[in-house]
Amino acid sequence: MQWQTIFESLPLYVEGIRTTLVLLVISLLSSFVLAVPLAVARVSAKPWLSKPVWFYTYVLRGTPLLVQLFILYHGLAQFEAVRESAAWVLLRNAWFCAWLAFTLNSTAYTTEIFAGALKATNNGEIEAARSYGLSGFTLYRRILLPSALRRALPQYSNEVVGLMHATAIASTVTLVDITRVARDVYANTLLVTESFGVAAVIYFVLTFSLVGLFKLLERRFLRHLQPQQNRTVKAAPHTLQAVAAASPTPRPAAKTS
Repeated sequence: MQWQTIFESLPLYVEGIRTTLVLLVISLLSSFVLAVPLAVARVSAKPWLSKPVWFYTYVLRGTPLLVQLFILYHGLAQFEAVRESAAWVLLRNAWFCAWLAFTLNSTAYTTEIFAGALKATNNGEIEAARSYGLSGFTLYRRILLPSALRRALPQYSNEVVGLMHATAIASTVTLVDITRVARDVYANTLLVTESFGVAAVIYFVLTFSLVGLFKLLERRFLRHLQPQQNRTVKAAPHTLQAVAAASPTPRPAAKTS
């Protein structure tokens, strides 16, 4: 193991971690904002509202993220109309294309996760809310969405970890993330274990941190779903004495001749 090479390349890995985390955070935030209204539309009883969202999620989930990224960054550039449009300022930027691809892909998965949690809402919970006069937007804002987002935490944590791993393909569009740093270190030193081994350790630490964070959130917001320990209620001695004193004195049995 060439420890000297690892120590000398650590500043490069720090820059790669910063790129990976920034791309992950902005993609998660934008996809979360988009997924909430799309999930509400996905569970709507109106076909003109739910069918377009269904089509969007199935197309995005049915194609690899790498293909979507290549279409945005390399594919659109071959159209002259795109190059001459005002959007070309953004579409020729690798950061923008990576963010857009990750956001659109994660929005599709997150929408289905939230829609599934909305469909799993107990009918009694909805009827209780309506009995208090809640309906429409107020019903979603105060009752349905908070409970659905809490129930979706375990599935959403898998999506976050998966998206963090998917950021490794950002290096294919010239972004210098963790994987790109590992490839550069390997190209300069030809040390596979040292270069990609450090990247693997970094990804493992990031994954472990995200899983731990979501475990804390689940323990906080899903505490009511955790199994409760059986507790035996013991009455206090003075309570037993009070009950015995209040009980009627049993009459002696009548003698039979």
